[in-house]
Amino acid sequence: MSTPDLEPAQSTRRGLIRAAAGAALLAAADAPPAPGNGRLRQSIAHWCFEPHFTLEALIAAAKSLGIDSIELIAAKHFPTLKQHGMTCAIAQIDMGGEPPFLRGFNNPAHRDAVSKATRDAIDACAQYGYKNVISFTGMADGISREQGATNCVEGYKPIVDYAARAGVTLCLEMLNTRDRSHPMKGHPGYQGDHTEYCVDIIRRVDSPNLKLLFDVYHVQIMDGDVIRRIREHKALIGHVHTAGNPGRGELDESQEINYPAVMRALADVGYTGYVGQEFIPTRDAMASLKQAVAACVV
Repeated sequence: MSTPDLEPAQSTRRGLIRAAAGAALLAAADAPPAPGNGRLRQSIAHWCFEPHFTLEALIAAAKSLGIDSIELIAAKHFPTLKQHGMTCAIAQIDMGGEPPFLRGFNNPAHRDAVSKATRDAIDACAQYGYKNVISFTGMADGISREQGATNCVEGYKPIVDYAARAGVTLCLEMLNTRDRSHPMKGHPGYQGDHTEYCVDIIRRVDSPNLKLLFDVYHVQIMDGDVIRRIREHKALIGHVHTAGNPGRGELDESQEINYPAVMRALADVGYTGYVGQEFIPTRDAMASLKQAVAACVV
């Protein structure tokens, strides 16, 4: 097919996409304000909803649900968040377009690149007043668990000091290695795949500026006993993520995690951070988001 034949189709497709985004924005803006998020603050992970909303539409949807944070978003979007009175509960790191969990402080060969990406995210957060930056152990790549943990401790200490001077906290995320069905549902080969492994690293670094990103979905898959772990590690939890298991889908009746009970446990231990909705929608994204937010209001 010739280029002239393609151009009208592309133009029509772009028009449809813009129209759909505009409709989503208007629908979100017209929705009645949410009564609030109860005892917990909530946030929305940008990457999960980027295929379904423009950023402006997602911001409007968040506001209609009483949410003031869009997280895991590129720093280039921070001015837009600020313009709309939004925050970023936890910032992403930029590893040059590759998934940021592939390389981490467990491998000294990656330390310089990971340190630079982390410092850049810290600087961006400090500029806009955002408080958390995500962090990862990285893939094992033949490094033993013991050596990987030691390497992480050595790598984190200087960067945590840098974060402390900027008033920013790094949050180390535990990821599951069991699910092999999709590259964002599980991460085979990731070294920090158990809660206590990551907790041990955090305790050895011994800084209030390194905490645990407690992803309920990943913890359920690898370790279970979610509420007990929340109570045991309450002082170290810096951020929380949600998703339904199995499948990393909606927080609905088809998945096994009792989110209201988990949220009550977080509130009861005095957790004051954000709960980030980080599930992959499998149906109408706005309806799914409303359901997830409601499940986490306690």
